[in-house]
Amino acid sequence: MEKKTLAEVPHGAHKVLLHACCAPCSSAIVEYLVQQGITPVIFYSNSNIFPREEYDLRLNECIRYALKWGVEIVQDVYDHGAWQQCIQGLEQEPERGKRCLECFKQRLLRAAEYASAGGFPVLATTLASSRWKSLEQVNAAGQWACDQVQGVTWWAQNWRKGGLQERRNQIIREENFYNQLFCGCEFSR
Repeated sequence: MEKKTLAEVPHGAHKVLLHACCAPCSSAIVEYLVQQGITPVIFYSNSNIFPREEYDLRLNECIRYALKWGVEIVQDVYDHGAWQQCIQGLEQEPERGKRCLECFKQRLLRAAEYASAGGFPVLATTLASSRWKSLEQVNAAGQWACDQVQGVTWWAQNWRKGGLQERRNQIIREENFYNQLFCGCEFSR
């Protein structure tokens, strides 16, 4: 992949906590960060994914890709019940509706708390690479999450630009990734 500078990492950080939703969405971002000399640590926090078998399938694909790049991956606790409480009353919301915003906030707060405790100055997410997600919602949730903790800056990066969307599609084919057709929660099927 041609080296392109999409944006400067906040504070010139060389290590970023990267919340990851799945390997397809993570692929070009991880490759790009590593090639730019930035060390991503993948934080897999996705209690929205249901059933557990789907969660494990996506996690295992992330692990496989992280190992290829020598990138550390951290698995958060899977607690689908807590996620259901978080979105209670929003089950009938459409995709990109209020349920998605609350889902993003819950997952990115978990990531921001981990970043703060682990000394990561910057948090980003692969959710911002999916054309199925609202960038405005993702960035609002990420900023909100980082505002709740000390010392973590939200990196509001549009990972769809700079050729990364095209590269993502290439990597999915090259790696023969499991490429799901829904976000993961039972209400998005």
